Amino acid sequence: MWQIFSIFKTSRPKLFHIKIHIFAQISNLLSMKLWEKGTAVNEAIEKFTVGKDRELDIYLAPYDILGSMAHVTMLESVGLIEKDELPVLLDALKKLYRQASEGNFVIEDGVEDVHSQVEFLLTKELGDLGKKIHSGRSRNDQVLLDLKLFTREGIREIVNATTELIDTLLDKSEQHKDVLMPGYTHLQIAMPSSFGLWFGAYAESFTDDLELLLSAFKIANQNPLGSAAGYGSSFPLNRQMTTELLGFSNMNYNVVYAQMGRGKVEKIVAFALANIASTLSKMAYDVCLFTSQNFNFVTLPAEFTTGSSIMPHKKNPDVFELIRGKCNKIQGVPQQIMLTVNNLPSGYFRDLQTVKEIFIPLFAELHDCLSIANLALGKLQVNENILSDPKYDYLFSVEEVNKLVLEGIPFREAYRKVAEKIEAGEFRPEKKVQHVHEGSIGNLCTDKISAKKDRIAGDFQFEKIDRAFAKLLD
Repeated sequence: MWQIFSIFKTSRPKLFHIKIHIFAQISNLLSMKLWEKGTAVNEAIEKFTVGKDRELDIYLAPYDILGSMAHVTMLESVGLIEKDELPVLLDALKKLYRQASEGNFVIEDGVEDVHSQVEFLLTKELGDLGKKIHSGRSRNDQVLLDLKLFTREGIREIVNATTELIDTLLDKSEQHKDVLMPGYTHLQIAMPSSFGLWFGAYAESFTDDLELLLSAFKIANQNPLGSAAGYGSSFPLNRQMTTELLGFSNMNYNVVYAQMGRGKVEKIVAFALANIASTLSKMAYDVCLFTSQNFNFVTLPAEFTTGSSIMPHKKNPDVFELIRGKCNKIQGVPQQIMLTVNNLPSGYFRDLQTVKEIFIPLFAELHDCLSIANLALGKLQVNENILSDPKYDYLFSVEEVNKLVLEGIPFREAYRKVAEKIEAGEFRPEKKVQHVHEGSIGNLCTDKISAKKDRIAGDFQFEKIDRAFAKLLD
């Protein structure tokens, strides 16, 4: 191959036809499949089976290259690549990684997927040396690895966006801790609540969602590389080495299970992300409800609303309606994955290709919802005089019952006395609350929720991944 490129460097006209012939040979090589054995695939079949791989694999490119760097480093350590060949391969891979990180990596026409493109580019530049990178692995464990590395980074972005939203909610909780609002059961006014409680409730809910995502992250953060097509390799691979090089917490030990993890990991992670989406959807519904004139609890700035083509007074909370709609769609993703993988036995099947199409976009869509919710909630304006309306008087019936109990009247008798006043239209409450126990209106425990959030976020240990990648790319 090096001889071919030396011919290209000549400028003598009589060699022009030789250059064209050789270029055609290289182009043919690049359009071949890694598995091709000389029989052309029907064009319609090829288009159908490739599907959206080339489009989606762009997202996996940086991770495929990092995985290749770890793999060739390990291959050199077990004698399958010469010592002087390793730096040549790593330099070429680092160059490709920079291209992928900067968005300049392209999967060319005729190339089946990202794995093929990386190997073809290395072969084009390094000749036979580029062909050595596939020893001891299969496209099966390559895509497993790529998806896990992609998933780890996607989870990191979701964790960051969720913690930012939690911080905003906790700030708003403290800011409006003394502003009372109605609490509801059965969508009927029930007892006094506060904006401190409302904002803080969603902060703690998202914090528990992070705990579930941490569990999913631990399942994803296991190295499948070296499982090859699902049955291991006769090469003396060092799987612990690639586990450490790529910053995994541990490996998928059993090679058959490593392959069985395809689809399972996506399902588990999708469920954890759907849980965050569920909380976000519920919160969005609250905001839509509370901004309506019938409630008038909160107001969005005009620039955060949209209007009507015929009703000049309209200021619609479209942003939260879209958050609700998108998050409800996200909650369907685990079921979609489940329906794909539940009827598959052990081993690899091409059905799993379709999982990428719904899984990869999931992170960006949820991240957008979290980010825009954080922006909008930060500007949400609170009505501080909601309970001055007499229709909310009955919110304080329990407070009046409790006052009588504190005066020594048995609870059931106190309940009956207040109920009689209500029925007679004589109930006139004092609109004050004295709640001091943990997590109540007067004791929000926002500091405890914040500390819990910090602990969970720290348990992801993303810095370990950063150190591993920094060392690999050094």
